[in-house]
Amino acid sequence: MRVELQVIRLVAAALAVALLIAYISTPVVKNLAFKVGAVDVPKDNRRMHKHPIPRMGGLAIFLGFILSVLIFLPLTQQLRGMLLGAVIIVVLGIFDDIYALGAKLKFAVQILAALIAVYMGNEITILSNPNIFSEDPIWVLGPLSVPISVIWIVAITNAVNLIDGLDGLACGISTISSLTMLVIALCVADPSVAILMAALSGACIGFLPYNMNPAKIFMGDTGSTFLGFIMAVTSINGLFKLYNIISFAVPFLMLGLPIFDTCSAILRRVSHGQSPMTPDRSHVHHKLIDMGFSQKQAVAVLYVISAILGLSAVVLTTSGEIRAMMLLLAMCVAGALGWRMFLHHKNAPNTNGNDPFFGEEDRSDK
Repeated sequence: MRVELQVIRLVAAALAVALLIAYISTPVVKNLAFKVGAVDVPKDNRRMHKHPIPRMGGLAIFLGFILSVLIFLPLTQQLRGMLLGAVIIVVLGIFDDIYALGAKLKFAVQILAALIAVYMGNEITILSNPNIFSEDPIWVLGPLSVPISVIWIVAITNAVNLIDGLDGLACGISTISSLTMLVIALCVADPSVAILMAALSGACIGFLPYNMNPAKIFMGDTGSTFLGFIMAVTSINGLFKLYNIISFAVPFLMLGLPIFDTCSAILRRVSHGQSPMTPDRSHVHHKLIDMGFSQKQAVAVLYVISAILGLSAVVLTTSGEIRAMMLLLAMCVAGALGWRMFLHHKNAPNTNGNDPFFGEEDRSDK
């Protein structure tokens, strides 16, 4: 019990330090972004904001995270690989936020960062067999471990980047996902992963007050790709190494929303004869806006979905597959009922000039 209490203290301290550093450094990064020209100017209908807003705010998240990690964790080879890859991702993001780099160059540098992390020990060597009826409970990847690990890291890095389309969306979902992994790490007695995720969630929470609608600063590619990279690498060390079904399912639940949005975007673009890297305005958050949600409401809906998936991942880890499936099913039923109520309110006759669901403030923004 004494050891568990010590771990909880370290986790709380790591979270608090990262939060404080990110919160204090964000105004400094905001001023720096204006000076170097890292400013998002709305020039197409994919942008939800109406005036120029500085980006590159992810630099504050990075500073909060890395300083907290260096204080509370020893520099193992795996951690050095993760941090070195993260530095490459952040430098790439800074240049992209300033100069808008091409997709192929960014993809190549992301692969390099992933290779460095994998070379220094962050690789998926086994996978649990999702076929629970099979006699072989695990798959030993062998020579496939490196390419599969790199694909996973690059895919999640870009998944978080793609969902960064509304104020506070990517940062909030990353906070929920990292807190989910923190809880799971505590449940399976993995203090290193718990401290890593405490630092990441703390840095995100420290940045969120500046990023919530109406945002004063965007995290930019500096932040979204960094968050995706760290969660992808940490999931390799904290989840895929478990020898049971949860090592296959939990990462996909925990990061379910970014993964779903990315897969649907790729399928949509390929089916239309476009490159998978072609930007569009058909992401899940855009669809919610087009359906009549305000930015705040759309973000809240996606927060709830992410939290449900995260809670299901925790239940799967602690209570088994049956209870996790029952919880997810119950949440889906509740969500369907809530959605039906929303549609009913939206279609209800409006006799007093006020929107019965959105209210005065959001109606005036339409």
